[in-house]
Amino acid sequence: MKFLQKLGKSLMLPVACLPICGLLMGIGYLLCPATMQGGDITGFLPLVGLFLVKAGAALIDNMALLFVIGVGVGMSEDNDGTGGVAALASWLMITTLLNTGFVTTIMPSIAENENSVIAFNKIANPFIGILAGIIGSTCYNKFKSTKLPDWLSFFSGKRCVAIVAGVVSIIVSVILLFVWPLVFGALISVGKAIAGMGAIGAGIYAFLNRLLIPTGLHHALNNVFWFDTIGLGDLSHFWAGETSADVTWDLGMYMSGFFPCMMFGIPGAALAMIQCAKSNKKKVAIGLVASAALCAFVCGVTEPFEFGFMFLAPVLYVIYAALYGIFTVITVLVGFRAGFCFSAGATDLLFSASLPAANNTWMIIPLGIAAFVVFYLVFRFAILKFDLKTPGREDDEEDEKKVVLSNDNYTEVASIILEGLGGKGNVTSIDNCITRLRLEIKDYTQVDEKKIKSAGVSGVIRPSKTSVQVVVGTKVQFVADEFKKLCK
Repeated sequence: MKFLQKLGKSLMLPVACLPICGLLMGIGYLLCPATMQGGDITGFLPLVGLFLVKAGAALIDNMALLFVIGVGVGMSEDNDGTGGVAALASWLMITTLLNTGFVTTIMPSIAENENSVIAFNKIANPFIGILAGIIGSTCYNKFKSTKLPDWLSFFSGKRCVAIVAGVVSIIVSVILLFVWPLVFGALISVGKAIAGMGAIGAGIYAFLNRLLIPTGLHHALNNVFWFDTIGLGDLSHFWAGETSADVTWDLGMYMSGFFPCMMFGIPGAALAMIQCAKSNKKKVAIGLVASAALCAFVCGVTEPFEFGFMFLAPVLYVIYAALYGIFTVITVLVGFRAGFCFSAGATDLLFSASLPAANNTWMIIPLGIAAFVVFYLVFRFAILKFDLKTPGREDDEEDEKKVVLSNDNYTEVASIILEGLGGKGNVTSIDNCITRLRLEIKDYTQVDEKKIKSAGVSGVIRPSKTSVQVVVGTKVQFVADEFKKLCK
C-alpha cells in the first residue's frame, strides 16, 4: 500500500498537466466538428478549433510519456532527474523492442495472429509508461552510488543508472513478448463470452473497461465491443449512420452507459472528494479534481480524475468501476442511446444526438442527476468510512504546519535529528513530504526520540522497526536538504 501511495503521489505532476488539454480539445471539437465527424475544414473558427484539438492532443495522446518522467523522477530518492532519464531509456527500449513491426520480424508467427498484432499495436500505453518509470527510479535508488573499477570509473555512480535500466528493460521486454499477447488475448476471449449477455454483459464490459484503465489492457475489450474484431463494432456502426435494425445487437448499448458516469458521476465524486479533504488542503483538492471533473464533463477525458486517486485509494477505484457497470445496465434497460467518437462527454453527446441510432437522449438529464447523487454519496461514504487517502486527505495533519523549530539554523536542527537517529550510519533512506521527514533506518534501538524532539519538532512517528517519520512542519524541505548533506 505504501508503494501504491508513493506511486500515486508521483503521478500528481503529470496528471496536473492533463485537464487543460482536455478542455482545449472540448472547445476545439465545438468549433470544428469536422475533426470528429470528418469533412473539409474551412473558415477561421474551424481552423482555430483544429488548432486547439491538436494542442490538447499533444499531451493527451502522449500521456504515457508524461507518466514515464513523472514516476521516474517522483519515485527516485531526492527526486533526482537521473531517475527520469533512466525511465525514459527504459520506455524507449521497451516500446522499440515490442513495436509491432519489430516483433513480427523476429517472430513472424505473431503476424498470423490478429489478436497478438492488436496487442503490440497498443504497447505504448500508460501501464508501460508507469512500468518504465518504476524501472528507472528503482535502478536509480539501487545503483546511484555504484563504484566500478578504475578503467570503467567514468560510468560509476549516476552514469550507470540508465545503462542498468536499459538492461533490465531488455529482460522485461522478453517477458512481455510472451505474456502481453496472452493477457490481451484472454481479455478478448472474455469479451466474446459476455457479448451475448445483453444488458448484464454491457455492464460487465463497462466495469472491466474502467478497471483495466491503469494497465492499458482495456484496449483489448474495446476492440471487441467498439470495433469489428468479432463482428460487433458498436462505435463504428453507430457513426456509420446505421440503426439496430442493421446489426444483431442493440446499437449503442456498449457506449451509452459511459455518458451519465463521465458527465455527471465524476463531478459528483469530485464534490465528495473536495468536501472530504482536510481544511488546509481543500484548495489543492479543488485545483486537481474540480478541473478534472470539468474536463470529463466537456469532452470525456477522465484520466486526470482517475489517475489522481486510483493508486492513492485502489479500493475506491474498484468501487468507481463498479458504478460504471451498474449505470451501464440501467442505461441499456431504460433505452437511452448515444455514441461517441472520442469519449463520452458533452461534445460527443451533442454530435451523436442527430445520428439514426441515437434514442431518448433527453434522458441524460434524469440519468445524469441520478449518477451525480449516487457517485457523490458512495464516494463520500467510502472515503469517510474507510479513511481513504484521496487528494487532500494525505497523512500530514493540519497542526503539523504550525510546528516551530528550536531555531532557524536548519543545519543544527538536522544535526540534532541525525544524532537522535543514531548517526548517518543508521540511516538508509531519506525522503520528505509536505511536513515530515520520512526516513528508513537499520537499527531501531539506536533511535532517541527525546533527542530528536529537542530540535523543536512536533513529534516522532515510527510506523515500523525500519521506518521513522519526524514531524518538522512547513520548513521540512530546508531541514531535509541539510540532513542529506550531513549524511553524504
